Amino acid sequence: MRLSDAPIRVIADLLAARTGQELTESRLWRVPSALSCVFRERGISNVDQLVCLMADGGDPLLADEVVEALINNETYFFRDHLSFQTLAERILPDLAQKRAGSRRLSIWSAGCSTGQEALSLAMLFRAQPQAWDGWTIDIVATDVSKSVIETARKGHYSQFEIQRGITIAQMLEFFSETGDGWQANDDILSMLRHQQRSLLDAPPAPGRFDLVLCRNVLLYFDRCTRARAFDRLSAAVRSDGWLMLGAGETVVGQTEKFDPGLHGCSLCVPRQPAIAPAMPMPRAAIG
Repeated sequence: MRLSDAPIRVIADLLAARTGQELTESRLWRVPSALSCVFRERGISNVDQLVCLMADGGDPLLADEVVEALINNETYFFRDHLSFQTLAERILPDLAQKRAGSRRLSIWSAGCSTGQEALSLAMLFRAQPQAWDGWTIDIVATDVSKSVIETARKGHYSQFEIQRGITIAQMLEFFSETGDGWQANDDILSMLRHQQRSLLDAPPAPGRFDLVLCRNVLLYFDRCTRARAFDRLSAAVRSDGWLMLGAGETVVGQTEKFDPGLHGCSLCVPRQPAIAPAMPMPRAAIG
């Protein structure tokens, strides 16, 4: 299987058009397994047959199902724990000081997948009730995938999902056990708003955020699409706000919109416009 093969190229172009994600050679190995459920439902066995069905146009939902199957939705609570520790100890206190007058924070979790990242943020705030008493915390969670947004909105997780990244104490404090898993309690779920939205769309309301998390999303984009995404993120972050990328991502050499904010961390700040040097005052004319 090669990207030069016509059927694979069709699938790759579909994924790029719908999500901005690039289907690279290194990701081709997972295509058959990712699409296996689509193959079974349609009674086919390979990508060639799938593309023929898509070309036939008899099922308008087929392209949506293909894209949903190919999106990587790997996530878990407090993923990259050091980054969340830095948020709790450095970034949120910084924002608390900057927004002390309004006592409002707006946060965007872009590419939120099944919702664990946004709920992890909510748990950070609920774990410090005195520090955030009287504050309005608005967390917007978005993802291009309709199915994962529906999962995130419900806040219901299996035993395997719930134990990835959180302690037993956190599990018992913020979730309730059900017959088939664990349900996020209203006190954290109510802090979130979920929307199906591509990172390449206009930013969600309110449009300017104090903190934006866009982790492990940009690495799937080609350079041109990544530049467009950084433009969107730049439009979404307030001039004194923060952008948090994934642990293996960087703004260095990728964009002129942001600068690294903390050494050894994936937190970035909007690049400030250069201030032109003051013009020297002209000397008084000597008569």
